[in-house]
Amino acid sequence: MLLKPCLGKEMFDPSDTPRLFGVPLGVDFPKALVNGLLERNSTLPAEALARAQIVVNTSRMARRVRTLFDQGPACLLPKITLIGQLPDEFLPGQLPQPAQSLRRRLEIAQLIMRLLESDPSIAPINSAYDLADQLVNLIGEMQGEGVSPDEIESLDITDQSGHWQRIKSFLSIVRPYFDSKIDEPDPEARQRLAIERLAAVWEQEPPQHPVIIAGSTGSRGATMLLMKAVAKLPKGAVILPGFDFDMPHAVWDNLMPRSTKSLPLEDHPQYRFANLMDQLGMNRADILAWDQTQPADPERNKVFSLALRPAPITDQWLIDGPKLSDLCKAMQSTTLVEAPNQRVEAMAIAMRLRQAAGDGATAALISPDRTLTRQVSAALDRWNITPDDSAGLPLNRSASGRFLRHVGDLFRQSLNSELLLTLLKHPLCHAGIERGPHLRLTRELELYLRRKAIPFPNEATLMLWAESGGHEGSEAWVRWLCSCLIAKIDVSEKPMQDWVEQHINLAEKLSGGVDPDDAPAVWSGDSGLAAHALMQELAEAASAAGVLNSFDYVNIFSSVLSQKEVRNPITPHPNILIWGTLEARVQGADLLILAGLNEGSWPESPKPDPWLNRALRDQAGLLLPERRTGLSAHDFQQAASAPEVWFTRSIRTDDSETITSRWLNRLQNLLSGLPDQRGPEALNEMRVRGALWLDYVRELEQPRSIDPATRPAPCPPTMARPGGLSVTEIRHLIRDPYAIYAKHVLNLRPLDPLMRGPDPAIRGTVLHKVLEVFIKETLANPYAFTKDRLLNVTNEILEVEVPWVEARILWLARMEQIADWFIDTEHARRVIAMPTAFEARGSASFSDPDFTLRGTADRIDMDETGQVHVYDYKTGTPPSKEQQVHFDKQLLLEAAIAQQSGFGELAPAQVARAVYIGLASGGKEVEAPLAEEPPEITWEKLKKLISAYSETETGYTARRAMHLKRDYGDYDQLSRYGEWDITDDPEKSRVG
Repeated sequence: MLLKPCLGKEMFDPSDTPRLFGVPLGVDFPKALVNGLLERNSTLPAEALARAQIVVNTSRMARRVRTLFDQGPACLLPKITLIGQLPDEFLPGQLPQPAQSLRRRLEIAQLIMRLLESDPSIAPINSAYDLADQLVNLIGEMQGEGVSPDEIESLDITDQSGHWQRIKSFLSIVRPYFDSKIDEPDPEARQRLAIERLAAVWEQEPPQHPVIIAGSTGSRGATMLLMKAVAKLPKGAVILPGFDFDMPHAVWDNLMPRSTKSLPLEDHPQYRFANLMDQLGMNRADILAWDQTQPADPERNKVFSLALRPAPITDQWLIDGPKLSDLCKAMQSTTLVEAPNQRVEAMAIAMRLRQAAGDGATAALISPDRTLTRQVSAALDRWNITPDDSAGLPLNRSASGRFLRHVGDLFRQSLNSELLLTLLKHPLCHAGIERGPHLRLTRELELYLRRKAIPFPNEATLMLWAESGGHEGSEAWVRWLCSCLIAKIDVSEKPMQDWVEQHINLAEKLSGGVDPDDAPAVWSGDSGLAAHALMQELAEAASAAGVLNSFDYVNIFSSVLSQKEVRNPITPHPNILIWGTLEARVQGADLLILAGLNEGSWPESPKPDPWLNRALRDQAGLLLPERRTGLSAHDFQQAASAPEVWFTRSIRTDDSETITSRWLNRLQNLLSGLPDQRGPEALNEMRVRGALWLDYVRELEQPRSIDPATRPAPCPPTMARPGGLSVTEIRHLIRDPYAIYAKHVLNLRPLDPLMRGPDPAIRGTVLHKVLEVFIKETLANPYAFTKDRLLNVTNEILEVEVPWVEARILWLARMEQIADWFIDTEHARRVIAMPTAFEARGSASFSDPDFTLRGTADRIDMDETGQVHVYDYKTGTPPSKEQQVHFDKQLLLEAAIAQQSGFGELAPAQVARAVYIGLASGGKEVEAPLAEEPPEITWEKLKKLISAYSETETGYTARRAMHLKRDYGDYDQLSRYGEWDITDDPEKSRVG
């Protein structure tokens, strides 16, 4: 390869001042960096570039720079180093290794716990781990900014309140971590110590090769020290990203305080650069452009530079605003989307990204609002577009992370059906070759738990299902299940190492399945590897945690898990990107969408500081909330200078109206105030372009016109109609015939809830059993016929049958309210007749058409004449006389069965009485109207009713005669009730 003639010997000319270069806003910084390096080395020997050392702040920036060099022209590459690696490279073996962050957190948590035990008035003991997180963050910030505990204690505190004394108590326990001789310093302390030593070495022996810090803004104190040291090197330089060359020199001077009484304007996007220049004794005129690359739209850059002027000098809008050129031209590549809500905002963004994917353009969404970015990802899924999300997936939302969280829940809560099935259905549970049988048995077990209303399964209930269900392989499967899940809750305290080992072993056993030789799938894939690394990290740091109970362990585990991330295993679209603000500084795209531009999102609301208020932070030299706001403002200004930009926001959230981001608000105010430069017109055009996409969203989501369903009255063939019903189902045949059709013709059943609560059906079953046991006992032992014994029986059965403590207390109280009434009326019933049968099953049939009526009588008494008295217990309100005559014929039909064929071993007999015994509201007896509706007439009416429904022209009308319009039927959704009304005529249709 022929080399160009060498016209110089060094990359930089000698200079008596530090070297600071700037790259304009809106320029692709890595590309400008590479172009500038190639241009400066074009006249130097080929090895000159290889001697240069480029220091960047992120691995992503390093990869991008390397990729740009690989694109050519061919050259020897410079050395690319991360800021964190630089001290170790120049000072090998001279620095202590940093402490493990998790271990340090656990150590401090133990110190805080001992402090709280000695003085409980400081804070609740259960807040120790949360306080440890916050204190570790404060320690790291103090170490990074070079602030010692002595400086905090010497702050000017005029209010000697108890709050300040508590803060000093916390700081006293962490003072040892600021000792410069500590064996394992915190990462922030080590980094600052390393940079201070490196700066001292460089003052005596500066490196003989070019050292360039590129892309850092100096927002942290330690990084600022390094930038100052490099800028002063004979062959050093600092390249600042997103430098505002359009801002006048006087404005730059105003960013720094002119007196000790005024505060620096840290919320301005260019403040960090002004601070660096001030500390180096430089001014704006000393900053040179790194290369000749021009911004995408220089005129738009001027607009944003003016719009983001510091708040105290926004009066300069009146002076400098008229100097701007045609604003319609400057803002022609910008779009403003003001969506009514966040869902519409996400949909509009997704549609624009879809168009970019179709055009082959590179488009990136930038937003600190992770909820919004997830909504956009979900919206893109309808077009099978998976964006490349730089933030990845939080580990606690990955498959392995979720599985480990569910396993951890077993340690601190009793097993219930919901947690059981959540684990069994997880894709990493029993993930070996026998996964199919596992899913089959899981399905059968779920149906059993729902049908039997078992909210808290135990070993006995699971083994009973396995032994009686007849499912192949169920017994071995249940034994494995019980060994993994039953009785895992542990309230004891033990070393954290034991908890971690128990957690890992249980997760592997559940993931491996019945066959112990199957490898556990929980550690497979990217998320599995990340989860395994996290568990190993916990194990290594466990000795610092001391002794924990299960609740503290699971809380620590969940907190650490939520802080880790893992890349999405699905291959994303190469041109559709979701970036954080940090990634946006080091990447380039054809379209940038700045989303969620509302106060509280851009910029984010400052988090509450439990330690120091703003004034004390300023005194101590710690980071102010304004500094974070200014950093976010710089990210905004840099992104807003891209070739094409979208600004999006939602006008409302779920519960309130939003406030426009201060930066977008400034832009709107500036444009609105410059009519001579066509500012209002430019703003209107931005909104019109955004409104067009909102119209696209409305058009996309406009529902098709669908004719509503009619009120169904299906007419199945005679042979498909039910040949028998229970006495309780006759009520449905009269009131809601469609329910009979769905249940007996279509063979559909409503799915019982998994975590069934103490509903009226369960209460009725339990109280029926209570009264049956009590009545039988009093027949054998008349002395047990007391209120106390009734309540004792109630309590005993509730303890066994009802797992809900609140329901047991409430139902026992209700029984106590009616106990006296029940005892008195039972004496009266015993005078008339004696209890003879309980839960007696009976049936009666007739022909033409063939039909069988089935029923179960709660209780049948027989008097001296051989006549029977039929009783039915009601935990709710018994039906009235009129309701029984026309609709609720259960008791009348039971009387007809008793007279037609008898119940159980009882022969047919004359029915003397049929009575509802109401157990609510103080107790109430309601007799069936046997005088008006004797069993013979009831039986004939039943024949006519069944004969009518045996005709093929008779339809099973939905909600024919419901008691109340608001009454809910199990099959209302199937009949599409709501699309039709009860005033609509039923539409008969032949089926089958």
